[in-house]
Amino acid sequence: MTTRVTTVDVGGLDEVVGVLREWQIEGAPMQLHPGDIGWFRRFGADAAAKALRTWRRDGRIVALGLLDGTDLLRLTTAPDLRRDDELASRIVEDVDDPGRGVLGKGRVSVEAPADALVRDTLAEAGWSVGEPWSPFRRKLAEPVPDPALRVEVIGPDRAEQRAAVQRASFDGSTFTADLWKTMADGPQYADARCLIGYDSEDAAVAAVTVWSAGPARPGLIEPLGVHRDHRGHGHGRAITLAAAIALRDLGSSSAVVCTPTANLGGVATYRSAGFELLPDQTDLTRDA
Repeated sequence: MTTRVTTVDVGGLDEVVGVLREWQIEGAPMQLHPGDIGWFRRFGADAAAKALRTWRRDGRIVALGLLDGTDLLRLTTAPDLRRDDELASRIVEDVDDPGRGVLGKGRVSVEAPADALVRDTLAEAGWSVGEPWSPFRRKLAEPVPDPALRVEVIGPDRAEQRAAVQRASFDGSTFTADLWKTMADGPQYADARCLIGYDSEDAAVAAVTVWSAGPARPGLIEPLGVHRDHRGHGHGRAITLAAAIALRDLGSSSAVVCTPTANLGGVATYRSAGFELLPDQTDLTRDA
């Protein structure tokens, strides 16, 4: 029984996304979601493939990770192997050695589900607790209140407006209409929706993208933002409710989202929209 880390080519993207969809189980700890790859796809299929690493055992994908930049690996494993000693040890060997082609030298971090043995194994190898994140979940079997905001599903004709709200919601964002179109051209977007919220004066005040993992599986909110010139009016709560409704319509069993614990405004928004705050999760970090 040998587990090996491998890279992914463009032709392997569908397999990776398909496996990741199967790993989305209602009630499981927050983990890497197909929508994370879908959102990364805005940089193109080649970039998305190059950012992925898979661990295979006897041909089966047993773990996979998305390199979100050069210093963060967002990792998850097959649910039945979360506590597998050999898998956890092999992953730690691979992420701890820059020569293995996963993470480089210097300060790097790994995100992994709260119940994954790899977290314990990283700690034993000297990795320290990093930034805390607050995961939220809202079950969609229960009614979702009306957002009390005009919300529309947008297509290519409003890609520039969607990108403009994104840039106005996140400092340093470089999102553009071309990036939106590249993302929307990807196969993962078939199970996604982009929404824009408009106030009474028809100003675009908030936006969100939601990603389904298939019927009866958790759906992801990523990203969600409120225009900096229109904050303080409840638009964050409204667009969050609209996101939950869109995921329910796509057949999702719940809506999940994660935000830095230090983002007090985001935490308050999700709570106000009826999302359940789950126990904080932390990255594991190697300083050198």
